[in-house]
Amino acid sequence: MSLHALRTADPGRTVVLSGNEAIARGAMEAGLAYAAAYPGSPSSEVLASLAALARERGFYAEWSTNEKVAMEGAAAAAFAGLRAITIMKADGLNVALDFLTSLAYGGTNGGMVVVVSDDPGAHSSTKEEDTRYLVRASHLPLLEPTTVEEAKEMTRWAFDLSEEIRLPVVLRSVTRIAHARGSVELGALRSPPGEARVDPGARFFTTSALHPLLLQRAAAARELFETSPFNAYQGPADARRLIVVTGPGWTYAVEAVALLGVTNAVGVLKLGTTWPLPERLLLSHLGHAREVLFLEEIEPFIETEVKALYAQHAAELGLIAFLGKASGHVAGPAGPAIGELTPEIVIAAVSALVGRPFEPRTPEFRRKVEATALPELPARALAFCAGCPHRAAFWAIKAALELDGRDGVALGDIGCYTLGSMQTGYFTLRTVHAMGSSVGLASGFGKLAALGFHQPVVSVVGDSTFYHSVTPALINARYNDSRLLLVVLDNSTTAMTGHQPHPGTGRSATGEPAPPLPIEAVARALGLAVEIQDPLRTSDTVESVYRLLQTEGAKVLILRSPCALLPWVKRTHRAMVDPERCIGEACGCARLCNRVFSCPALVWDRAGGRARVDEVLCAGCGVCVDLCPRDAIRLEEVA
Repeated sequence: MSLHALRTADPGRTVVLSGNEAIARGAMEAGLAYAAAYPGSPSSEVLASLAALARERGFYAEWSTNEKVAMEGAAAAAFAGLRAITIMKADGLNVALDFLTSLAYGGTNGGMVVVVSDDPGAHSSTKEEDTRYLVRASHLPLLEPTTVEEAKEMTRWAFDLSEEIRLPVVLRSVTRIAHARGSVELGALRSPPGEARVDPGARFFTTSALHPLLLQRAAAARELFETSPFNAYQGPADARRLIVVTGPGWTYAVEAVALLGVTNAVGVLKLGTTWPLPERLLLSHLGHAREVLFLEEIEPFIETEVKALYAQHAAELGLIAFLGKASGHVAGPAGPAIGELTPEIVIAAVSALVGRPFEPRTPEFRRKVEATALPELPARALAFCAGCPHRAAFWAIKAALELDGRDGVALGDIGCYTLGSMQTGYFTLRTVHAMGSSVGLASGFGKLAALGFHQPVVSVVGDSTFYHSVTPALINARYNDSRLLLVVLDNSTTAMTGHQPHPGTGRSATGEPAPPLPIEAVARALGLAVEIQDPLRTSDTVESVYRLLQTEGAKVLILRSPCALLPWVKRTHRAMVDPERCIGEACGCARLCNRVFSCPALVWDRAGGRARVDEVLCAGCGVCVDLCPRDAIRLEEVA
């Protein structure tokens, strides 16, 4: 994290920032007073950057329990006349959408910016979701930066726009903006205003009577977008071939046009303000164009909307051919709307548009690559880290379900423990959906006994997920007397997104002490039976899960052991294989230790025909000691 660059109060200086850091810097230059988020890649570093500087700069920053709560907190600050930002990944907008659509009707007072990061290619997500459709449905202004520099400038401008039209403004980032680094020219830092206040006559309601006002405000945004500095055009004034591009595809398109030598024949129109469409700007360029190529991430959103605009003006515009994802002209190996835009995809599309073949690699270069290429490496399966308590937890859950013998159903959702649906988790989980959904599903399964369903149901969630979205479903299960076992994998952090704190960790986003809210206290307050177990004690965990499966109603088992990667977790022991006791393939265990249990620290010595422990990777959790049928693994203290 470039904290020094972020805190630099030196207008005009050029620094290198990531896209997420640039958004944070833009918010501080706008006079940010309140920031709230829930962690989720690719957006997490925005709040992390802000939290690191919040006390120094005099604004408030928090990791909220979920995205809806984060947005509600930011809206409260905006109602009080302050500038507020809330940040989430695409999935998080789904959580917050109910409030956002209501907020749009009532409007805001101070500037409010909603940063949503889409993840084309699903680098750190379970799905590729295009949030632009949700923003359009909410009738809110939408901005899309094309570079890291623009991410900073656009964020700053978004606050001004929000205050002018009295609506939240959504800024859509994508992975290649969020995680890329680029040069950014710094502006002046602004301090937040000294006093927050809700005027006595101020009212912020959601009612259908305000729908006309919302549409008027959206129309005002459209008018401002017609002359926005974030829309740009380069190329001949009357280009018959036009490229319309949003997001990081802008840099790819400019490069492709230059490489093909067609800068005098092809126009490139960059849209930074993507909804509402700047219609007059688009029509001025469509008036000359006979072919239009659309370049955008994920879905053909702009392509579809521009076609609809064209349909209204077809008589005066004449015949235009539209090419893009919807037409199949812009597509990667897996299809038009799958994966990210790449320079290769863009140059192929532009090459087809202008009828000028382009070969990025000469035959001689390809021959050299083929001659020096290494043999293809075997694919590496996703796996829990060495010493991860989740591996032990899933081993125990799987064993208990098999002991029960009723074909029990284990349900999961989003987090490190999603790997419980894969080989590293012994294919234990049968479902993976949204955060907290496993408990709602379990509540439903738990009421099907009268309809012939008698399989035991286990819901597996993480500790951060528990606070995020589990409690409503858990209340439902308790209220309706649903039979389920909720297993909370409590590793004392929001591990998957970078170890952010949560209400159970005892510290805030800014590192200050915070009163911990134990999971067991919440569950017991709901009238639920609660047990706590160390998952690294596998035999005890198997017994606990098995016993609880035999009981009626809803109950909670907390498997508590800290993430092995937390900085305060120190290795006290290491595992060692006794070569005299390990009999290799003759054991009859099918190499349980390294092939089945699959801890990365347990490896196979091909030369010796024995198991061994990688001392660098071993966390000393000791689970393998319990599992070895030959008692060939022992723990030793680390000096």
